[in-house]
Amino acid sequence: MNSGVKRISPYKIISMMILIILAILFAFPLYWIVTGAFKTGASINATTPDWFPKEWVLDNFQKLFSRQTAPLWEFAIPFSSKFSADGNAIVFAAGPTVPAAIRWLVNTVFMALMAMALTCLTASMAGYVLAKKRFKGRAVLFGLIVCAMALPKQVILIPLLREMSSLSLYNTIWAVIFPTVGWPFGVFLMKQFSEGIPGEMLEAARIDGAGEIKTFASIVIPMIKPGIGALAIFTFINSWNDYFMQLIMLSSTNRLTISLGIAKLQAENSTDFGLIMAGATLAAVPIIIVFIAFQKYFTQGITMGAVKG
Repeated sequence: MNSGVKRISPYKIISMMILIILAILFAFPLYWIVTGAFKTGASINATTPDWFPKEWVLDNFQKLFSRQTAPLWEFAIPFSSKFSADGNAIVFAAGPTVPAAIRWLVNTVFMALMAMALTCLTASMAGYVLAKKRFKGRAVLFGLIVCAMALPKQVILIPLLREMSSLSLYNTIWAVIFPTVGWPFGVFLMKQFSEGIPGEMLEAARIDGAGEIKTFASIVIPMIKPGIGALAIFTFINSWNDYFMQLIMLSSTNRLTISLGIAKLQAENSTDFGLIMAGATLAAVPIIIVFIAFQKYFTQGITMGAVKG
């Protein structure tokens, strides 16, 4: 009579309990930052911590948004210094005047989205070529890409800085975007996904008269979409959190990212933890939105990569 009842093994119960505990531990710092952004200064600095705000206040966000102001959007045209009279990049400012924190957030979102789009495009094309095209030096080139994955960014910092300066891109958001575009891990990941594309489909497309661009857009991209989704999340988070490169390449207040802006607030207000938590909460919102939007592709990409491995 009980044959239709599905029994849960002790192993699954213990595994689920461990996962729940780990999830709570990993989510707790985010919870503490978000709730701390709405606490009073006395509650944050209390000897006995308040696990939940007794009084929800917006003072921290008001202080965050009452700092210096800047135009909502400032776009520097890359490589435009060659055509300007003073030798500096041509910059267009647009939009209303907003608090500096909003401007930092806009800078960071633009930086991460552009890096994500360009990296996914270049990595998918390079991975497809390395996986499906046969040419001399292919194995050597791929070997160099794999070796570059183990190369710390600090090693190539000085050449990157000199290159961005020579291109008149230093202290612009492009100085942070362009070094990310040639991410070796992205090329490696997309090559592994492109290996699974049947050669018969590519041959059939050539017989039907499709060129390389049409074949890539109509056949390759749909088949490696889970890998592109996973790479999009990796690239967005990597660009968003690349504090070291942002610190080296950006100096003007109006061109700071949200990470640099929070660090600046921390330096100026070393004891105002509420203000710092408000800035950290603001910085966490886009990351959460992007992860939720690409979660399906991220999961597919990880599971498909695990099966192939």
